[in-house]
Amino acid sequence: MNFHEVRFPASLSFGSVGGPERRTDIVTLSNGFEERNTPWAHSRRRYDAGLGMRSLDDIETLIAFFEARQGQMFGFRWKDWSDYKSCVATAEVDKGDQVIGQGDGTTTAFQLVKTYASGGVSYVRPIVKLALGTVKVGLEQDEAREGVDFDVDLSRGLIQFAVPPSEGVEITAGFEFDVPVRFDTDKIQVSVASFQAGDVPNVPVVEVRV
Repeated sequence: MNFHEVRFPASLSFGSVGGPERRTDIVTLSNGFEERNTPWAHSRRRYDAGLGMRSLDDIETLIAFFEARQGQMFGFRWKDWSDYKSCVATAEVDKGDQVIGQGDGTTTAFQLVKTYASGGVSYVRPIVKLALGTVKVGLEQDEAREGVDFDVDLSRGLIQFAVPPSEGVEITAGFEFDVPVRFDTDKIQVSVASFQAGDVPNVPVVEVRV
């Protein structure tokens, strides 16, 4: 996978606009009813990095980052300021934020996930790009120790326990994370005059599967 484990400058992504998108195929029947299906099990996020530019120095930083990624060639990490924690935005990360599995006495590796629930329906999103030093893991009421009880694969979002959790033990986790993305264009067009007049460049960014 052509991916660089480097984050787009968070200060520049702070002013960006974007979020999740879904793909839904809709067929209207002759009686007026609809049939709706989706080929996507997971949503895909899109952003506009250009809206975070506030100065010519920011533009220069953007161009350097774009050139180092060779346009669309290499993916990178993106901090989505509207959704980057296992908890709500105003709370602190806690070991009990998300249920990631249940021990069976054999399994040692668990994928980190974030669950979105509303109206009795939920969607479970796999989390693959973790922020360094933010992961907390709980075994029932006890907090596990990183480097002793478990290790973290920051690039794949995996928790690896040294000893398999006992059968029936609920495994929870709290964390901060990034979104794996790439530029959705092979060119950046910037006019200094128009930028100083308030016209920011269009720099689309799209989530990638890793």
